[in-house]
Amino acid sequence: MFRELNPLLHSELRLAVMSVLIGVEEADFTFLREQTGATAGNLSVQIDKLQKAGYVDVEKTFRGKMPRTVCRITSEGVKAFEDYTEALKSYLKL
Repeated sequence: MFRELNPLLHSELRLAVMSVLIGVEEADFTFLREQTGATAGNLSVQIDKLQKAGYVDVEKTFRGKMPRTVCRITSEGVKAFEDYTEALKSYLKL
């Protein structure tokens, strides 16, 4: 009756990051931090987990002397997010 929820996406912050990235082409670290309200350290750890799972691509560059981290959702990440939202719907249909 109920579909299994992806434990990686079931985390509030990781789900928030994926929810932001699904709607944009790319987002830098500062934008993600502002949108999620997360601390820099926690956000960094959660992005790393999403990257290791293949859900997010991370590009680290410099703008002048300032470091810049840009995140993009991968096609695997889009599929995982869509699967997660479909599984969640099975809990809402009582």
